[in-house]
Amino acid sequence: MKQSKEEQLSFDFRSIYFKVWLYFVAFATALLLVLWGLQIFFLNTYYQDMKINETQRVAGVITSQYKNENIIDIIRNLSYSNDMYIHIETTDGTIVFSPITEEGRRPSYGYIGEMEAMKEQLFASGDLSISSLIPEGRSDMNTLAYAGFVEDGSLNQAILYIFSPLYPVSSTVAILQEQLKYITIISLVMAFAISIYLSRRISRPIRRINDQAQSLAQGSYGITFEGGTYSEITHLAQTLTHASEELAKSHQLQKDLVANVSHDIRTPLTMVKSYAELIRDISGEEKDKREEHLQVIIEEADRLNRLVTDMLTLSKIQAGVGILEITEFNMAETISRVVQPYVEIMKEEGYLIDTQCEDPLWIRADQARIKQVISNLLSNAIKYCGQDKTVLIRGFKREKCVRFEVEDRGMGIQKDDLLQIWERYQKGSTNHVRQTSGTGLGLSIVKEILTLHEAEFGVESNLGRGSIFWFELPLD
Repeated sequence: MKQSKEEQLSFDFRSIYFKVWLYFVAFATALLLVLWGLQIFFLNTYYQDMKINETQRVAGVITSQYKNENIIDIIRNLSYSNDMYIHIETTDGTIVFSPITEEGRRPSYGYIGEMEAMKEQLFASGDLSISSLIPEGRSDMNTLAYAGFVEDGSLNQAILYIFSPLYPVSSTVAILQEQLKYITIISLVMAFAISIYLSRRISRPIRRINDQAQSLAQGSYGITFEGGTYSEITHLAQTLTHASEELAKSHQLQKDLVANVSHDIRTPLTMVKSYAELIRDISGEEKDKREEHLQVIIEEADRLNRLVTDMLTLSKIQAGVGILEITEFNMAETISRVVQPYVEIMKEEGYLIDTQCEDPLWIRADQARIKQVISNLLSNAIKYCGQDKTVLIRGFKREKCVRFEVEDRGMGIQKDDLLQIWERYQKGSTNHVRQTSGTGLGLSIVKEILTLHEAEFGVESNLGRGSIFWFELPLD
C-alpha cells in the first residue's frame, strides 16, 4: 500500500535515514567533547605527569651511566635537551657536575636552598630517591625537584639533584581553545554533511526495495529487485527477486492447477451425469444397456477418485505431512510384490513385464513410499510402451547405491520435455498403446518422494526407441 501525502511529509524518527544521521552526529560530537576535555581540562595534569616521567628517566640514565668516562658529556646533553637543571655533588660537598661553568645556564646558587632542603628530606626518608613540587612565590610557575643517591645510598656516595621548571600552560590552553573552536565548527559541518549523504545512500535502496515489495504484495509477481552498493542490501534484493520468481511460478502453477483440475473433473462429472440420465430415461429397463452405462459411471467415478487421491498425496508430501518411516527391507521382494498384480492383469492384454533383479537388495528407506514410486513408474511404462508391449524392470547393486530401472520401448520423449515431465500435468507423449486415463500427477509424486529420500533420479530417452526411468538409493 502506498504512503499517503501526510505520511510522506511527516519525518520518521525511527527510520534508518534518521538513525544513521543521529548516530554519526552523536559520535562526532562525543569525539569533540573528549578532545576538548583532554586538551583543556587535563592538559595541566598530563603535562605534570609527563615532566615527572621525564625526570625519572633522566635520573635513571645518569645513574646507570655514572661510571662512564663520558658522563659529563652525557649529563650536559640531557640538561640541554630536556631543559633541566642538573647538579651532582658528594655527601662531603665536592661538586661532580654543575651548570655554573656552562655558558647560558643559571648559576648553581639559584637552587642552593632547594638542594639543602631536598638533601635533608632524602636522608630523613631513608629512600634512594625522592621527588617534590616546589611552588614559585613570584609567579605561577612551579618547579619539579628530584634528589637521589647515584648508586647504593651510602653516605660516601654522590647525590643527584634535578630541577625541572613547570611552565604555565594557560597561554597554550588559550591557543588550543581558539583552534578547537574552528576544528569543532568544521568537524560538525562535515559530520552533518557526511551523515546526511550516508543516510540517503543507505536508505535509498531500502526504500526502493520496500516500494517494489509493496507492488509484489499487490500481485505484481516476477519483479526484479534492485540492490545497492552494500553487500547486505544486494543479498536482500537477490533473495526477494528469487522469492518473486518463485511466487510467479507458484501463481502460474496455481492457475494451471485450477484449469487442469477443472477440466479433468468436468469431463468425468459430465459423463456420470449423462449416463445417469440415460439410465433414467432410456436404458432403465434394458439390462444390457443399463449395465454398459453403469460401467461407464463406475469407471469415471474411479477416475475422479484417482485424481483426488493423487492430488491429496502430492499435497501431503509437499506440505511435509507425515514423516518418512525409514526401515530396512529387501528391495527385490518389494519390486516383486508391486509387479505381481500387474503381471496377472497385463497377461490378458498381451503385455510382458520382464523383471531382472538381484536378490537380496537391502536398503534403508520408507517402504510404502518406495512401493508407490515403483508402482507409478511401472504404470507409466505400461501406458507408453511400444507395440511389443514389453516392459523391462531391473534392480541391481552398485558401489555405493542400489539402482532401480524401468524401461519401455515406446515412442520416447523429446529432449525439450525431459525436465518438464516431472511437473504436474506434464505428459511427454500421447502416443501410448494402452488406453488408460492417468491423472498427470504420477511423476510429480515420484519426484517428491525421491527428493525426500535425497535420492538421485532421472530419465534417459531416445525418440523411437523408448525411455528408461531410474532412481538410486544410497547404501548405508
